[in-house]
Amino acid sequence: MVIETFPAGPLGCNCSILVDPASKSAIVIDPGGDFDLIRRKLEAAEARVTAIIHTHTHIDHVGATAEVQSWSGAPARIHEDDRFLYEMLPVQAALLGIPLPAICDLDGDLADGAAITAGAIDLGVLHTPGHTPGSVCFLVKSAAGSVLFSGDTLFRRGIGRTDLWGGDPRAIKRSLKGKLLALDDATRVVAGHGPGTTIGEERRANPFLRNG
Repeated sequence: MVIETFPAGPLGCNCSILVDPASKSAIVIDPGGDFDLIRRKLEAAEARVTAIIHTHTHIDHVGATAEVQSWSGAPARIHEDDRFLYEMLPVQAALLGIPLPAICDLDGDLADGAAITAGAIDLGVLHTPGHTPGSVCFLVKSAAGSVLFSGDTLFRRGIGRTDLWGGDPRAIKRSLKGKLLALDDATRVVAGHGPGTTIGEERRANPFLRNG
């Protein structure tokens, strides 16, 4: 499995592309913008997109979703509890002062325990509400170790804000302690913004986790 993560869009959302080398099947996580950049990376890998998935539907994580879907023909998937936020994209765009992206159809089937596959890649879905009601993380295991795509639930030395639509500080603490801190310390974390980390690093050094 090949994983490439790069900032995409006006707010620097980390978009990740996972490619199975044998089948060239690919999963795109959080195409937050910069469709041309995402397309170029997929073309360079000679990859065929089979799934477009989202950790949540804040505008900075879905900015290029419609374009990637139109170009690839792949389904775009969210947790159903975040559909209302996608329907609020005009409000989100107006508040942030950024252009409204194109709208597309979304499948709301990213339930807790679901699996997304692409060739030999098998991603598990963890429902981690708190930043938004439908926030999810994606966990992939391989011989090289486990990788968690945490979206805006967990950052290096931080956690997601809970003062936006549907945010819930108690829920995010339950998600962090019940789901993410249950993972092995060696699990690599690809956050929704900024640098990566590991579960072990955050268990030891993240003040939001150490202080309850």
